[in-house]
Amino acid sequence: MPIPYLQVSLDKETTRKPDLTSALKEIRVQYETLSSRNQQTSEEWYKTKFASFTETAFRNNDAVRQVKEELGEYRRQLQARNIEIEMLKSTNESLERQIQEIEDQHHSELSHLQETVNQLEGALGATRSEMARHLKEYQDLLNVKMALDIEIAAYRSPPPPYILIISL
Repeated sequence: MPIPYLQVSLDKETTRKPDLTSALKEIRVQYETLSSRNQQTSEEWYKTKFASFTETAFRNNDAVRQVKEELGEYRRQLQARNIEIEMLKSTNESLERQIQEIEDQHHSELSHLQETVNQLEGALGATRSEMARHLKEYQDLLNVKMALDIEIAAYRSPPPPYILIISL
């Protein structure tokens, strides 16, 4: 469809040019007001964030300081425990050496005592055999003495009267 032509007639008054300077001034004032408000909002946001970061950093610094102090204390405790462990290891080794020396000494004494016991048992056996031999000799001598005593008694006693019987 074709567009019909319009005829527009303008007056001089209606064709007046708008006052651009005042419009630009008004736009400039609005822009400056908006800019000022945005700048103020940004500065408040920045200050709030900076204060929050500062506070967080301060708390974190305190936490880091406390952790460092705890870490230092744990290191001191660890060093003390390591020193204590080394001392106990040294004491343990010393005690083990003493135990080994005492065991060696006891084994030596035990073997010496066992040797003495064996010697005494041998001597006891020899003494028993010698005593048994002496006892047998004594018994033999006692038997001989009794036989001699009987014989002597037979010679010492008056002879029994002899009775003579004669038969016819």
